[in-house]
Amino acid sequence: MAHQSQTTSTDRVNPVGRRRISPEVITIDENDEDYTLREPGPSHASRDIPLNLDIVPSTRDGQSQESPQKPEFSIMSPIMKKESGRERRIGAVELPSSSSVRQRLNYSTSTRMKFLGGKHLNLINRVKPTYDDDTDDVDFEPLDPDEQEYDEEDVLDDSTEKDEKGVAEDEGEDSGVEDQQDVGLEGAAFQSRFPFDRMNTAEASAFPDISQGHIATQKLYLYLRNRLLQLWLQNPKVELTWETVLKSLESPYDTDKVLIRRVHAYLNRHGFINFGIFERVSLPSKDKGVKVIVIGAGVAGLAAAQQLKGFGMDVIVLEARDRVGGRIATFRKNQFVADLGAMVVTGLGGNPLNVLSKQIPMELHKIRQKCPLYESNGSSSGSCFAVPVPKEKDEGIEREFNRLLEATSYLSHQLDFNYVNGKAVSLGEALEWVIKLQEKKVQEKKMQHLSKVMELLKKQENLVLHLLAAKDNIEECHTKYKEVIGAEGKVKKDAVREFTLRVSTIDLNNAIKAYEVLKQQLDDTEHRLEILESSPPCDTYLSQNDRQILDWHFANLEFANAAPLSNLSLKHWDQDDDFEFSGNHLTIRNGYSCVPLALSQDLDIRYGKAIRQITIEEQGVRILTTDAFGDTTETKTYDADVVLCTLPLGVLRHSVQFFSGQMIPSQNINFKTICSNNVVKFVPPLPEWKTAAIMRLGFGNLNKVVLCFDRVFWDPNCNLFGHVGSTTASRGELFLFWNLYRAPVLLALVAGDAAAVMEEVSDDVVVGRCIAVLRAIFGQNVPQPRDTLVTRWKNDPWARGSYSFVAVGASGNDYDLLSAPISGTEKEDETLPSIQLEQEKEVKKVRKNRLYFAGEHTIRNYPATVHGALLSGLREAGRMADELLGRPYLPNGPPAAASASVSSK
Repeated sequence: MAHQSQTTSTDRVNPVGRRRISPEVITIDENDEDYTLREPGPSHASRDIPLNLDIVPSTRDGQSQESPQKPEFSIMSPIMKKESGRERRIGAVELPSSSSVRQRLNYSTSTRMKFLGGKHLNLINRVKPTYDDDTDDVDFEPLDPDEQEYDEEDVLDDSTEKDEKGVAEDEGEDSGVEDQQDVGLEGAAFQSRFPFDRMNTAEASAFPDISQGHIATQKLYLYLRNRLLQLWLQNPKVELTWETVLKSLESPYDTDKVLIRRVHAYLNRHGFINFGIFERVSLPSKDKGVKVIVIGAGVAGLAAAQQLKGFGMDVIVLEARDRVGGRIATFRKNQFVADLGAMVVTGLGGNPLNVLSKQIPMELHKIRQKCPLYESNGSSSGSCFAVPVPKEKDEGIEREFNRLLEATSYLSHQLDFNYVNGKAVSLGEALEWVIKLQEKKVQEKKMQHLSKVMELLKKQENLVLHLLAAKDNIEECHTKYKEVIGAEGKVKKDAVREFTLRVSTIDLNNAIKAYEVLKQQLDDTEHRLEILESSPPCDTYLSQNDRQILDWHFANLEFANAAPLSNLSLKHWDQDDDFEFSGNHLTIRNGYSCVPLALSQDLDIRYGKAIRQITIEEQGVRILTTDAFGDTTETKTYDADVVLCTLPLGVLRHSVQFFSGQMIPSQNINFKTICSNNVVKFVPPLPEWKTAAIMRLGFGNLNKVVLCFDRVFWDPNCNLFGHVGSTTASRGELFLFWNLYRAPVLLALVAGDAAAVMEEVSDDVVVGRCIAVLRAIFGQNVPQPRDTLVTRWKNDPWARGSYSFVAVGASGNDYDLLSAPISGTEKEDETLPSIQLEQEKEVKKVRKNRLYFAGEHTIRNYPATVHGALLSGLREAGRMADELLGRPYLPNGPPAAASASVSSK
C-alpha cells in the first residue's frame, strides 16, 4: 500500500519534471458563502475568522500576489514552501538536502508503494509543462522517453555499476538495481539514512562527549561512522566485526581504539550494520539471562527477533498464522506467483531492503510507469465496451488532479485551513470544496460571457438606430446641397450664396464621416459578437466524463493510502513525504514472501498461537495463548522478562473497541467472548494516551483479485493499465490492473469504499466482474482464468485491514505514541510520554519497561511500508537491548544488566 503503496511521497510542492502552474482566477465572495476559518489552539480552543479569500493568478515564479488587506493566493498553484509551518519531529534522522539525493517522483501524492501495492507509485509520469516566453500561460508537451523514467543520479559512487546477481531483467532492460561494492563514504551515510557531515540528534545523545567536544573529534567520529557503514554495505553477507574494522582502517584513523569500539557498538546495537541474514564470524554471544517474547512473525517481529538473538537473549516468537510474513503473503500455484499483500519496493536509495536484496535471492524488477486508461462506453445495442482515454484528455485531467492537490496543500499549510467549526477537515472535503470553487468560477465566467454578449447586442441596437439617423441626416444635407447648387446656376453668385454652398458641403461631408464612424463601430461590434459566440465558456468545470477520469486519480490516491479520501487528515495525511527513498519502484518476481522466510531462519517460532492476554507483572510479563486453529479455550502460558508486541493496528483497534463496550456490553465480556472475537486483553489496561492514539490513527483496507490465465492477451510491455469507473461511489472498484510476473497473471485492485463493499460479495461475483471489465477492454476473446483468489484483509482476524494512515483528527505524533514502551507498574504510564527519542534522555538507571511496540504503525517517518516495519523492529531491538543489557557505546560504559528472567511455563 507507500504500501505498503499504496503515495506518496514525493514532493507535492514541486515534483521533479513539473513547473509551477498558474491557474484561472477563483474568487470567494465573503458574503456569498457562510464559511469560517477556525484557528485551532489548545484543546481546539479557537476563534472564528470569516473566510474571505480573493483568489488571484499567481506570478511567474509561483508566488502569490498578496494584498495587505486580505490574503490572496493562487488556489490552483503549487505551494512554494509547504513544509515551512509544519511541526517536525525532534531528533528525526536527517537526510541530505542535495537535489541529486532527494529527488521526488512526479504524481507526488502518492508517492509510497506500500504493503499492498505501491503511500505511492508514480503511475502516470508522461507530460511536462513549458512556459510561453510572452505569456503566463502554460503549455504541456510530451516528455522525452529518457525523461519519463526516474532520473536518479549516482549518490553512492561514480564507479557504481548495475548488480547482475539476483536481479531479473528483460533482455537488457534496466532493472533499477545498482551495485554498492564501491560505495563511497557519502553514499554509505545516505544509504543508512544519516547526514554525511554531521551528527543527528540520536547520535549526539549517545555520544555527548563528542557532540560537545572539539570539532576535530567530531570529524573523526563522522569519518569512523561513515567508514564502518561503507565496510558493511560493501559486503553485507558477512558480519562486520570490530576486529575487521580495525584491520580495514587506515592510519591515523585506527589509533583511537576505544572510540572505534564505541562507534561499532552503537551501529551494531541499533541495526545500522549486522542486520538481516548474514554469516556470523564472531563467537556466539553468551546467554545474557534475558527472556523475550515477540508477538507476531511479520517483518517487524522477525527483524527484532534476529537482532535480540544476536545480542544473546533467549527469544520466542508467537505467531497466530501457520506461516510467517503477516501481511506479506505470496500466492504460489504451479508456475503462478502473485503477492496478496506487500508487493513493491519503493526505491533502494536509503532503503534497508537494499541490504536484504544482497543477502536474499530477490528477483527485483523495475516497474514501468506507462499506464494507459480505458473508460466504459455504451453501444446502440446496450452492451458496454471500453475505449482508451485520449492522450490529451488523460494528461489534462492528470494536471488538474495535481493542481487540486496543490490547492488543498496551500489551504492547509499556508492558510491553516484545517478546522471548520471546531472540526478537523479531511482531504476529501477540501478537494470537493476546491472543485466547487472552480465550478462556481466557471459559472461566474459564463455569466460574465452572457453579460458581455448582452452588452454588445444592446450596443449593436443603438448603433443601428444611430446609423439610420445618420443616413437621414446625409439625405437631408444632400438635399440642401442640391438646392444650393440649383440656385447657383440661375442666380449670380454673391458672398451669401458662396457661404451657403460651403456650409452645405461641410455639413454633407461631416454627415458622411459620422456615418462611416458608426458603420465601423457596428462592424467592430459584430466582429466581437462573432468571437464571443464562436468561443463560449465551458458550461461546467468538469464534464461527466472528466469527473470520471478525475475519480480514477482519486481512486489511485485512495489506493496509496488504503482509505477513502474522506477519512484522510487534510493537514497530516502526507506527513512522511520528506522521508521517501530515491530510485525506481521495484517488484519481487519470486514473491515478497522470500523476505520473511529468510528472516525466520534459525528462530524459535511457535505457530498457531492466538494471543488472548498480555499481563505485565512486577518481575516480567505473562502471555496467555490459545490454539488459533480450533475452537478450544485451552490455554498455554509463556513467561518472559519483556514482550515486543507487533500486532497490526487493526487488531489493536478492534481490541480497544471491544473492551470499551462498543461491540458487546462490558458485563458480557469473558474469556469465551474474548476468544470468539479474536481480541487481546492487556492487564493492566493500556494507558489512555496509548488507546487514544490507537483510535485516532486509521487502519485502511485494500484488496486484490488474482487472475491466472493460460496466455497473455494484454500488452506485455505495460506493467499497469487502468479502468475508469462510471460513478464516484464505485471509482475504486477494479480500477487498476497489474502485470508484474513472468507467468500470465493479472492483479486487480479494489480501493476506497469499494474495498469494504466487495469483501461482502462472493468470489464468483468479483471474478465475474473482473472478466467483464477485461472483455470490455480487450474483447470477447478474453479466456476464463485457470485459478483465482480474492483477498479480504478487513475480515482477516489476524490483520483487520491493510495498513495505517493518518485519519482525520490524527497526526504524526500518534505514530510516536504508539511506539512508546510502557511498564505497566509505573505511574508514568498514566502520563503522556515525551515524543523525543529515548536516547535524548539522561540515562541514570535501567528502565523497567516491560511492553514494547513495533510495526509499520509505530514509525512516524516510514509508516505503511515494509521497510518501515523492518526499521521499527531494528529500533525496538536496540531500545530493548539498551535497557536490558546496558549501552556499551556510552562514554562511562554500560550500566548494570537487567535481572535474570523468570521461569517459563
